Amino acid sequence: MVKLRILYQDEDLVAVDKPAGFQVHPPENSMHSISAATNCLAILSRQLGQYLYPVHRLDRATSGVLIFALRSEIAAKFQEQIQQGVLKKTYYAVVRGWTANEGVIDHALKAEDEPTPKPAITHYQTLRNIELDWAVGRYQTSRYSLVEVVPETGRFHQIRRHFAHLSHPLIGDSVHGDGRHNRVFREKVGTDSLLLKAYSLSFTHPVTGESLSVVSRWGGLWHRVFDLFGFCPYQSLNSKRSGRTIAP
Repeated sequence: MVKLRILYQDEDLVAVDKPAGFQVHPPENSMHSISAATNCLAILSRQLGQYLYPVHRLDRATSGVLIFALRSEIAAKFQEQIQQGVLKKTYYAVVRGWTANEGVIDHALKAEDEPTPKPAITHYQTLRNIELDWAVGRYQTSRYSLVEVVPETGRFHQIRRHFAHLSHPLIGDSVHGDGRHNRVFREKVGTDSLLLKAYSLSFTHPVTGESLSVVSRWGGLWHRVFDLFGFCPYQSLNSKRSGRTIAP
């Protein structure tokens, strides 16, 4: 039986490490079926023996910290934090090309079922730029950037669409990305996964009021990526957080 890695749990909430390729919950569109074996809500409800309430979403292709509430009133309090901008998500991503040292992407995005774009803002900081002897197309070398990303809003595929808007698509993105660079990463690094990690989630505990930061665990794929960039993540993120950090 599939089980999810629990990063934090108390009587009010539980945080897990969502694997890439897993859905948060069944899609609302009944025309799309999804196996319970890759449905985080079904897996964790069975694992804990109780019904759970999703607090937020992650794209199916994205891995990282995912929180569920154990009661509906706790989920409602989390929604208030999301609306007030208190809940902070920090991502890591690999993109094509060399990004600026830091930047803010302020570009409205439209949902599939909505005619009018909504404001969408993403902050990013470039951690490393590299140029590799990987021939792609008419170029004999390839450039990539490792970025830390903090979305201010939460639109559908926001990070993926925002970096594609800058002509710096995420590696492994089969929808908004560059298939040639996805293929070379598959050949050289041994992965066709989306290189987007929801690494940490910082929030105020809805009952105790404590400031918490829950962080994900780096897997073998990301260690290969960090080796490629000559980067050590453990020297950077923890020093930026206030409150208590929950690390696996």
